[in-house]
Amino acid sequence: MMKNVTGVTLFTLSGLDFQFEQRIALFFLTLLWYLMILWGNVALIVAIIRDKQLHQPMYIFVCNLCISGLYGTVGFYPKFLLDLLSSHVISYAGCMLQGYVIHSSTCSDFSILTLMAYDRYVAICRPLVYHSVMTKQRILLFVLLSWFLPLFCMFMNTASLLGVRLCGLHIKKIYCVNWMIVTLACSPPKANAAIAYFNILFYFGHFLFILWTYVYLIRTCIASKERQNKFMQTCLPHLISLVIFSTAVLLDVLYMRFGSSNFPQNLFNFMGIQFLLIPPMVNPLVYGFSLTKVRSKLFKLVNIKKKDAKCHPTIFHMRVKLSNIDRGK
Repeated sequence: MMKNVTGVTLFTLSGLDFQFEQRIALFFLTLLWYLMILWGNVALIVAIIRDKQLHQPMYIFVCNLCISGLYGTVGFYPKFLLDLLSSHVISYAGCMLQGYVIHSSTCSDFSILTLMAYDRYVAICRPLVYHSVMTKQRILLFVLLSWFLPLFCMFMNTASLLGVRLCGLHIKKIYCVNWMIVTLACSPPKANAAIAYFNILFYFGHFLFILWTYVYLIRTCIASKERQNKFMQTCLPHLISLVIFSTAVLLDVLYMRFGSSNFPQNLFNFMGIQFLLIPPMVNPLVYGFSLTKVRSKLFKLVNIKKKDAKCHPTIFHMRVKLSNIDRGK
């Protein structure tokens, strides 16, 4: 019979089973990847905020998608980098917090992607009423809901696990998620199961809504060459992000719940973090280079820096000429 360890204060992340040399190499690779994620998302956010022409619904949603990506990665990368250089343990409170941040970020991503699908549906299928539908007040409301609902849903999920009796200390992942706490519970709480199923159905409804919007988008765009071009320019980046994100999250959920224990631990680790590796990096690339206005703004920022750099040699030559004049040359 499993021992009751309700008074546990520390969990062991047993997925971090690497040699010292592997940890050092993985540390520098992870740090480089995380810095690239930070730079890409921050650059896109700054470009959208600084340019008033980009203060439109689609770009506002893209900006929030990048913010959500940064929020989720903050819940994973700093702790993972620390674990690679020290003991891979986490406190009970830290485990609950990490699971909450990662879960709520994932749900927020999905909510924002749903808003982006709705925005494209109104823009392409109902262009005459676009500005009357996507008003500033509604955009603000949509953005607030896309953050509040995931944070609230995941808070309820996490709160249902507080005080549960545990019969284990080892989490077979490299980070904490609520489902792993449930597997350690001596008797999984029924409230958590009910909330989890509600959340699954709630976000499955998001998926059905996105599917419905794209059915109408495709039907509308088939009859018009102009709308086809608009679809390729604005909907294709969203579709790429949606497919990559949904696939990564679905594989993680299926592998975590139904995966065989005979699979290698490294494969299990990769399946568990791919939605924290790929989407946060792909989103800035897809939207930064696919959306014309965003790409132009980014190039302008780069050109400004280049022009500033070119000013220095010019100033240097002017100073040399002035010095020569003073010397009578």
